[in-house]
Amino acid sequence: MSPIADASRWTRFWERGGWWRALLLAAVYFVLYQALSLLFAPMAAGLDDPGSAVGILVLYVLPLVVGALLLLGFLASVGWWGEVFGRQPIRGSGWMWIAVVVVLLFNLLRFATIDYGATGFTVVATWLLAGVLIGFAEEVLTRGVVVVLLRRAGYREIVVAVVSSAVFAGLHAGNLLSGQSLPATLLQLVYTFAFGICMYLAMRVTGTIVAPILLHASTDPSIFLWAEHRVEGPLSAIAGLGNIAVIVTGLILLLFIRGRVAPHAVTGSALPRDAAA
Repeated sequence: MSPIADASRWTRFWERGGWWRALLLAAVYFVLYQALSLLFAPMAAGLDDPGSAVGILVLYVLPLVVGALLLLGFLASVGWWGEVFGRQPIRGSGWMWIAVVVVLLFNLLRFATIDYGATGFTVVATWLLAGVLIGFAEEVLTRGVVVVLLRRAGYREIVVAVVSSAVFAGLHAGNLLSGQSLPATLLQLVYTFAFGICMYLAMRVTGTIVAPILLHASTDPSIFLWAEHRVEGPLSAIAGLGNIAVIVTGLILLLFIRGRVAPHAVTGSALPRDAAA
């Protein structure tokens, strides 16, 4: 008997994969995350300074812990630890390192141009903790579970990259609910889609989801800290081009993605390198 036939009804449903299951899962996660985050609303209402370490802890860290627990619970329910955290079933090509280098370079530039004295150790440390949780939750969902669902349906990797990045971008549309303007949200959707492509390529070329988790973990803190506490100067001006650089890099490299993972190989070991990938 096949593993799918021998599994529970819940597991069999997700084992079949497909784009609409990926969208369903992301939508359910988003609703649960937003609903459970309301538990911290009374604490958030009493904040004197949302930008303080306590504010970051309440507004970002605690809700993200809830999100991470939701995802870990899902992985435990379907037994996908190996599929998400194991070796990628398709390898990448050298050109994919471009995405890693661009994202990492601008993260380092932003970190290098932050006024740490004015920011304070606790604020920096709390943002770094929040970054780890952001990277873990968002990457496990979109580059982990969503990618597994798409590959199980047999889609080509270009589709896997586009749909997983679109889901990642779509999650950020929820910022409209917090009062963010429509133009700013649309720009953010373009950026997060391109960033998602870069994270997909980072996972492909390194062979593990740990790489995009760590890259993502350094991205959000560098952006938020640099936006609020940057030291003006030539290097800071270059760091300010990071979002544009990521958008251009992600959209261009998207055109070169090739390959396909056979559904039965998603849980197996790495496939041979695809020269056209």
